[in-house]
Amino acid sequence: MSTIIENLERMLASGQDNPMLRFGLGKAYLNEKEFDSAAEHLQRAVEQDPEYSAAWKLLGRAQVQAKHTDEAAQAFRRGIEVATQKGDVQAAREMGVFLKRLEKSSGGEQ
Repeated sequence: MSTIIENLERMLASGQDNPMLRFGLGKAYLNEKEFDSAAEHLQRAVEQDPEYSAAWKLLGRAQVQAKHTDEAAQAFRRGIEVATQKGDVQAAREMGVFLKRLEKSSGGEQ
């Protein structure tokens, strides 16, 4: 386990649970290719802050890597809605591309 993950897990264990911390943990686990752990923390991030478009995007990516295609598609769709409502055009566009790739690789719309 990386030092970053250890430090963030220590913060979480001390009661500092918030969307930014969960996002950081999710990103760190994704970098370590621990996709299910990444998805778990990113899911908590979007539960705590449903308007966190970057967390939706990373959640979708973690779900793709974990081979959870239905969940990934749902995360990307919700993330696109959130990003569009917030005016986060770049994030919405990126998630749209990820969703199209996912749909194409899985043989159609989820």
